[in-house]
Amino acid sequence: MKKLSVIISLIIGILGLVFLAVVLISGDDLIEMKSLSGNYSLVSPIIYLAIITLLSITSITIYSSLNILFNKPENLKKVGISVAVFLFIVIISYVFSEGVETPMKDGKILSAGSSRIVETGIRTFYFLVVIALGLMLFSGLKKRLVK
Repeated sequence: MKKLSVIISLIIGILGLVFLAVVLISGDDLIEMKSLSGNYSLVSPIIYLAIITLLSITSITIYSSLNILFNKPENLKKVGISVAVFLFIVIISYVFSEGVETPMKDGKILSAGSSRIVETGIRTFYFLVVIALGLMLFSGLKKRLVK
């Protein structure tokens, strides 16, 4: 399995280098001129390669995670607890968030509901940062005190 992944990685890397060389040799002016007429043939291969790489790596990661998760039931409990804690943090963030209609630069108005969801995401991020910093400090202090 490792040899196969190394071979596939090499193929993707070589294809990426070839597509990059084609774009660099073509130059900005040619690419811009072709794109004005709707012809993206010089850039499209790189985009398709990136999409294929992203989808394949994401699929392999999800498959591996689910495989490990369902083969070891004790991990399932830990994941369930982690997901529950995360959802609890999101709910707390939503409760503390307020929605305010906000005018945007393009003249449209961001609704109060959408504004509340955006603020929920920001507050969730802040809560998770504070929790992570607290856990790192706790871990560092615990290591120093145990010695």
